Amino acid sequence: MTGQASTGLKTLLVGLDGACREVLDPLLADGRLPALASIFEDGVVAPLESQIPPWTPSAWPSMYTGVNPGKHGVFDFLTFQGYDWRVVDRSHVREHALWELLDRRGLTSVVVNVPVTAPPLPFDGALLPGYVAPEDPTGHPDGILDRVRDELGEYRVYAPEDVTGDEQVEWYQRLVRMRGEAFRVLADDFEPEFGFLQFQQTDTVFHERPRDDAAARAVYQTVDDELAKTLAACDPDTVFVVSDHGIGPLEGREFRVNEYFRDRGLLETTRGDGGMPSWTAYKRASGEDDDTPLSQRVVAAAAALGITSRRIGTVLGSLGLREFVLEHVSTDTVRAGTERVDFPSSTVYMRSRTELGVRINKAGRDPDGVVSPSEFASVRADVVSALREARTPDGSRVFDEVAPAEEYFHGPYVDEAVDVVAVPADFQNFLSASLNGDVFADAPEQWNHKLYGVLALAGDAVDADADLAQPHLFDVAPSVLATLDVPPSDRMDGEQLSPVESVSPEQYASFTASLAAAEDDDAVTRRLSNLGYVEDDDR
Repeated sequence: MTGQASTGLKTLLVGLDGACREVLDPLLADGRLPALASIFEDGVVAPLESQIPPWTPSAWPSMYTGVNPGKHGVFDFLTFQGYDWRVVDRSHVREHALWELLDRRGLTSVVVNVPVTAPPLPFDGALLPGYVAPEDPTGHPDGILDRVRDELGEYRVYAPEDVTGDEQVEWYQRLVRMRGEAFRVLADDFEPEFGFLQFQQTDTVFHERPRDDAAARAVYQTVDDELAKTLAACDPDTVFVVSDHGIGPLEGREFRVNEYFRDRGLLETTRGDGGMPSWTAYKRASGEDDDTPLSQRVVAAAAALGITSRRIGTVLGSLGLREFVLEHVSTDTVRAGTERVDFPSSTVYMRSRTELGVRINKAGRDPDGVVSPSEFASVRADVVSALREARTPDGSRVFDEVAPAEEYFHGPYVDEAVDVVAVPADFQNFLSASLNGDVFADAPEQWNHKLYGVLALAGDAVDADADLAQPHLFDVAPSVLATLDVPPSDRMDGEQLSPVESVSPEQYASFTASLAAAEDDDAVTRRLSNLGYVEDDDR
């Protein structure tokens, strides 16, 4: 795009977590983002509709597979086994990533910082995992993280613990620079046809420093600097800029879904064994207040060890950890005391607020289900009606939409999702799964995810005069593949965007982890051995 000689990078996908026009437009108007502005001006731009739920750990896998959560199987930060949980990782995403499909066509990819990509499956290229990976993640190929650290001196997934004030903002910027520098190092090593570079701090800054305009500007300007350097160094033919969802001020109330159903006699609680454990004792022992926020390092540590809720007490004792509780479980699924949701005895409950829905305790599916299959449809209809009737104290609707899960998800993993999806009104109400006595409270956060992010396309493979119409998150993967003249999978839910020349979809083998692992063929092994990442006995 710069007019330089091509380096071989045909398509660059730039991911901005939580970006939207409401955030970007003031910065673009002030001239603070010249690299992004050049892409927006040279190409086509539109709001990008996200999925339900529009949260990072489910939305990015939907983007990079082109299928809805019912087909890839990740609906939340957590995956549930009965009434127990663990942190999601790449093993829970049961569909091919677009860089794995490119590998089948002999194309090389470099992927840096994309969420839910650890542990990676083998393909021709390099991958450094992003959010929800452990701090020292397994990358691909073996040794890739050491290679990057040797070159850069430092590479981290998360900032160090307990940084605050100006140091926190400086760390946001350092992490952003690490992403860009790592991508350029690996692009130089692997000479990929496809690159995927994601920046997480564009979302983090709004959650951790709400209404700090200076911090948001600093993050976005650093992202723009790294984008400019990457465009200059790699000279991609085509560029996509994509966000997984939008973000904006939260002006509504906290709505405690489990309290709402307890008031209706559909949810039971317990003070004894069973249910999700209360973490209050652990937090008080560490000297922390009950509402102390937990950092991304907690997610990383849990992911690294495959922690489940029933094992966490033992882990805390053996490792001497001060806190080891997922934010979404500690604040959203349990009461700040000894009372907890008794999942086995309840008819309906919210497991995690970011699932955006509730689960019905169905016999024959859930370990101690109390709703028979013959009663399920009737109970679900009652639950839908109850949520549709929910009103805030000022009389406004809590939800814009309440519907059976099948209206949002389709595929082999729908039964792992919530049974009823509940979409907050304009995403202004904050859903909570906690038990705290009252159904409503002041919202605990000042920002919330919104349904519309942003999409921009520019470059050789893009018709800048075409109308983007109403693009959806699912459209990104098939469109990226089309710019590389690779057929999308016929399982993809998205459509190829009109500014990109269409390529007819083809049938790919069904995804299994063992099948994907078997595709680490001799050609890939030889390539990696030439780069010094694997041993080759024949050299």
